[in-house]
Order: sequence, then C-alpha cells, then structure tokens
Amino acid sequence: MNHNSPVSHRPSPPQELLPGVFLPHPGPPTSEERLHAVLLYARRPPGPGHVPQQAPRPVEDGAVLPYEEAMITGLAALALHQFASAPPLRSLDRIDVLVPRTRRIRSTGCARIVRSAALPRPQQITGVHAAPVPRALADAVEQLTDGGTVRRLLTEAVRDGHCEPAAIVRELDQAGLLERPHVVDAVESLLAEGRAVAEDRLFQLVREFGLPDPVWNVDLRLPGGPHLGGVDAYWPDQSVAVELDMRAAPEDEWSEYVRRREHLEQLGITVVHLTPRKLREFPDQQATVVRTALMAAVDRDPAAYVVVLPR
Repeated sequence: MNHNSPVSHRPSPPQELLPGVFLPHPGPPTSEERLHAVLLYARRPPGPGHVPQQAPRPVEDGAVLPYEEAMITGLAALALHQFASAPPLRSLDRIDVLVPRTRRIRSTGCARIVRSAALPRPQQITGVHAAPVPRALADAVEQLTDGGTVRRLLTEAVRDGHCEPAAIVRELDQAGLLERPHVVDAVESLLAEGRAVAEDRLFQLVREFGLPDPVWNVDLRLPGGPHLGGVDAYWPDQSVAVELDMRAAPEDEWSEYVRRREHLEQLGITVVHLTPRKLREFPDQQATVVRTALMAAVDRDPAAYVVVLPR
C-alpha cells in the first residue's frame, strides 16, 4: 500500500431535518436553521417537478424568504420577540408553526403544526415570519400547564410594552383557554399588571406635558344621592374626568360604561376616554385631548355639585 498516495474524501450527504427539507452541511443545525427548516416544511406545497428543499444557512437581518402563510408561533415566537421568560430557542425540542386550517400536513420531528381558520399578519424578525405576540402567547399557553409560567409570560407581555391586556384576553378567549383555572388566575394578574402600567402612563402624561394636577382614583357621588362611579383622574374645578378603558373584550361591560358616561355628562362632567394603547403609542395626542377638555370648561355651564371620595 502506498501511504503517500492522496486520499480522496467524499462530501458528506445532506442531512434531512424534516421531510423534504435538507441541511447542506454536516453537524447540528443552528437555532435559525431549525426555524427556517420548520417554515420550509410548513409552507404551501410547491407544484409538480419540485426538488427537495434545503434549510438555508443563517440569513442577514431583514432578509425575507417566501414562506407564504406559515409563521413561527408559541414559545419559539416569544423567544424571537425577546421574552426573558420564554426558554431559549436552542432548548426547545419542538417549534410551533402556524398554518391555515386547510393545510394537509402533520407534526413531525422538531415541527409542531398549529392550525387556524384565520391567520394574523406575521411580523418579520431577522428574516423569520413570526406570529404577533398575542397570538404567540395563546398558542404557547395552550401547551402549558404550569400557572406560574403562564403568569410570567402574560405579565411580561404587558409590562414590557409588547401588547395590551385586551388583545391577549381576546386571543385566549378565541382559543377557548379561559375555562382553565390556571389561565384564569394568570389573566387576573395580567389585568392587574395592565391597570398598574396604564395608571403609571397616565401619571407620567400629566407630569411630562404640564397638565394641572388632578385628584387620582376617586369615586363620584351626588350629595346624599347615588354612587356615580369611579374615575382614574378628576379635575374638580373644570369638572373633567379621565377613565382608562381596561375592558378585556369589546363587549365587556360596554353597556354599563356607556350608561355611566352618559349620566356623568348629563350632570355637566366631561368624561375623557383613554385606552392603554393610545397612552403608550400617542401620549402627546392624548395630552392634547385632556388639555382641550380642561380649557373648554370655561365655556360650559357649571356642572352639578358632586362629592369626591377616595376610591
């Protein structure tokens, strides 16, 4: 045997990560390669004469690949959204991928198929199609049985400004998850966190935009008469009240809110209705709305006298 003769090395064959999806290099896939492999597997089937797909190497930030309607959801999507309470991508055995309900495809390997009749608009995160946070949370919660984990995910979504509580509760309701006791407990914590965040934003709005100081979180009553309801901020001299819209669903307590608002306005009290989302995204506009209501008070007839009590 001639030991000096050259040795030929045959290239390693591609690895099949998922049916029809191949990795073009030896060794384990990266987290990003696993994400793209799952999306390639879940995409709409190509036409006749297609060739096996390869999971791409990591792409540059902002690159967009044609995954049609498939998108990463669940815990993997929350990791992409940089949730501290979500496990890192490399630790996930399975990656949830959201597809239309009519897609004929099964869960296999690292891909877990989640079907939906109505898909949300995906968000692009470093070239990966990901479900928006409320939908990703609902798909993650559907698989979780630990109440503490669910509570941490929901409260982080609101505390860090990913979305508002109402959007999360709507998704959980549509997924039929509000019947689970550990989810109900987590939603109560979520709503408390959402109110605290919204109240802090309202407080900062008054300070940062130089509005007069109101009295905070008070109940209004007619002298010797009925309870008129609580408001989040009230300017007695101008008879202007601010109410934060913390309804968890579009119909939740809406008729009661309208009845109370109409009653206050009949008494000459201007009610300014603010949502947590508008406070977060458009604080300057909301400050203008409140300031305009305060300035308009000088041109109105005096309001009925009401008793202001701590709430």
